[in-house]
Amino acid sequence: MKIRINWKKELRDWGIMILTIFLLYITGLFTEVAGFAQRMVLATGVFSPEINVAEADKKPAEYDFTLLTFEGEKFDFRDLKGKVVFMNFWASWCSPCVAEMPNIQNLYNSYKDRNDIVFVMISLDRDPEKARKFIKRKDFSFPMFTPDYTSGIPGIYESPSIPTTFVLNKEGFIDTKKVGMANYDTNEFRKYLDRLLVR
Repeated sequence: MKIRINWKKELRDWGIMILTIFLLYITGLFTEVAGFAQRMVLATGVFSPEINVAEADKKPAEYDFTLLTFEGEKFDFRDLKGKVVFMNFWASWCSPCVAEMPNIQNLYNSYKDRNDIVFVMISLDRDPEKARKFIKRKDFSFPMFTPDYTSGIPGIYESPSIPTTFVLNKEGFIDTKKVGMANYDTNEFRKYLDRLLVR
């Protein structure tokens, strides 16, 4: 049996798809739409972070650097020694970053009144103003920073891609590192953080 392909219809369908993607790109909505689709995938629970690096594999965290607030003020990372730190590297053009941010906001809301855990969201946007506008439009309230290139980001926090999340424990070690998007707004991850907080 011969299968006949309607080339006219195929070309039309491909043209519509390419035009749609092109329009999303030029209007700046591609990241938002892709982020929304990836957020739906996160909701399935497939992308949960692996938590707790084996004790022997834990590396000492580096605290000797500064960050900048969105207002341009210096923030000394050394002030976070002795606390649990949830640190996320992201950018507004990164759709997986955009996808995981609502669940990070929910997690932050649960812990924001505690003084023994700190959320540090570091934007890698070349233009901090773009990141600031994105955060304002999305109504996120977690603490936002940009790198202070005079001190740089220590090499131990380098990653091949973003988003990348680190959890530092009170003892000053990297307890967890997750490269790629994940859903942190889960009971399992909250229990993990609670275990770190009672140490």
